[in-house]
Amino acid sequence: MTMSQDPSPTEITLHAASRVLEVAFDDGRVFKLPFEFLRVYSPSAEVRGHGPGQETLQVGKRDVTILELEPVGHYAVRPTFSDGHDSGIYSWRYLYELGVDQERLWAEYLEQLEAAGASRDPAASPTSMPAAGRACGKP
Repeated sequence: MTMSQDPSPTEITLHAASRVLEVAFDDGRVFKLPFEFLRVYSPSAEVRGHGPGQETLQVGKRDVTILELEPVGHYAVRPTFSDGHDSGIYSWRYLYELGVDQERLWAEYLEQLEAAGASRDPAASPTSMPAAGRACGKP
């Protein structure tokens, strides 16, 4: 897929029981993106911050589900997660990039959790932590 051509989904399936969003693209690639993975890599400012180094490590999201998946124009979807997070707009390109880089991104996330002494389990962690020990500007 060239950078000038954005990938387009041909099918999007929400698998509630297995907590996976399956996205098939027009180039034949199919990605199975776990809800937890989508939640911790939300493109929202709440998670990514407003610039480099302002990311907030998402913790305790192992059991998160997607309650609703709303289309945004012809270019994205906005999931509503069971923890109330609903401000992330996932463009087709971003979903594609998450699929391509899923293994590396997941490994990085697990390393960040370990370095922070945090957990994927809800009972063991606060809802989020500044990544790399940096404050995100919220009390």
